Amino acid sequence: MVQVLRAKGDDAPSGAAVSGRAWLMLALATVGFAVNFWAWALLSPLGPRFKDGLALSSFEQSLLVAVPVVVGSLGRIPVGVLTDRFGGRVMFPIVSAVTIVPVLYLGLAGHSSLAALLAGGLFLGIGGTAFAVGVPFVSGWFPPERRGLAIGIFGMGMGGTAISALTTVKLVDANSMSTPFLITAIVLAAYALVAALVLRDAPGRTVPTEPLARRLAATLRLGVTWRASALYAVAFGGYVAFSVYLPTYLKTGYGLSQADAANRMAGFVLLAVAMRPVGGWLSDRVGPVRVLVGTLAVVLAAAFVQSSTPALAPVGTIAFLSMAAALGAASGAVFALVALMAPANKVGSVTGVVGAAGGLGGFLPPLVMGSLYGAYGSYAIGLVLLALVAGAALAFTGTGVRHALTRRTPTAPSH
Repeated sequence: MVQVLRAKGDDAPSGAAVSGRAWLMLALATVGFAVNFWAWALLSPLGPRFKDGLALSSFEQSLLVAVPVVVGSLGRIPVGVLTDRFGGRVMFPIVSAVTIVPVLYLGLAGHSSLAALLAGGLFLGIGGTAFAVGVPFVSGWFPPERRGLAIGIFGMGMGGTAISALTTVKLVDANSMSTPFLITAIVLAAYALVAALVLRDAPGRTVPTEPLARRLAATLRLGVTWRASALYAVAFGGYVAFSVYLPTYLKTGYGLSQADAANRMAGFVLLAVAMRPVGGWLSDRVGPVRVLVGTLAVVLAAAFVQSSTPALAPVGTIAFLSMAAALGAASGAVFALVALMAPANKVGSVTGVVGAAGGLGGFLPPLVMGSLYGAYGSYAIGLVLLALVAGAALAFTGTGVRHALTRRTPTAPSH
């Protein structure tokens, strides 16, 4: 198990033993992440329906599902800094409560035009910032040698996108367009109340005193911020891109029905979610660099295979599920790397920047895929580009990231 020196000022509980209260806080944070991500992903399953009903182009449909992603990503930077200052006990209820507003707007009035949907999607992105609240909150409750697993478990909250994929279309078909939005708003309100009453920050939490701008500038000077951002843009960005665009890809490329495409996307998401704590757990044992090298190699190979648009059964299914597993495990490994290398009082700030990079990594591919399909009638070039990006990230991990981690933890086993 990788052992590291604790950063100066780290008041996290020490030793391998973890209290029951820490596990309770982890469970509540994971639920909060899932609920907010459920809200964040409400528009994606309805993308094909909006395209047909509002006569949207492929690019406009891609833009519709991408706007919440980019806002949720950029919003993680200030939310991460604010979490360092005020703690998850304050920020989780606030983010959850604020997200209710765009959810209700979209469900009750904001789905009649592209402009209205884009406006609602802009503020719906607030739900995506919950990630930057949870990582520093969970990190504070666990010792360094257990953080990879803990943050990986918290990362399973990204399965909230699967809840949306499995329920949104069915609820609209069975009831009305407003139904999934109203249900999600009620769940958000219930979680915000529970979080306000039950959540507690870790004992001895380091509270920074510098102004927000100075703390952010210091965060941007850290090497780990940029290394982890580059890797997360590929790992989590790839996951986000497929989770929002896969229904469109499968409907357009393979002629699947909207419901079948949404169900297959949910399978992709669930596998990625299940593999995220596995990536963190493996990183605690063999080091995050080894995990990243292995998973990025899988993404490279699977993307090249899928670029030829093989038959969906079995080759296409195997390729997509392999990418799902690899992207999920890689996402867990990136934040195991952050937990090892980021100073304790900057974990939230680093998480915000890295999380933003991951979300932005998911913003561009749907736009690229939609544009390329509109121009060439094929997704092949987009998937080849994904393979090339994964190859570049693989080379970067095996050189620059490996050397940086070795310098940071000279007593750790070789990664």
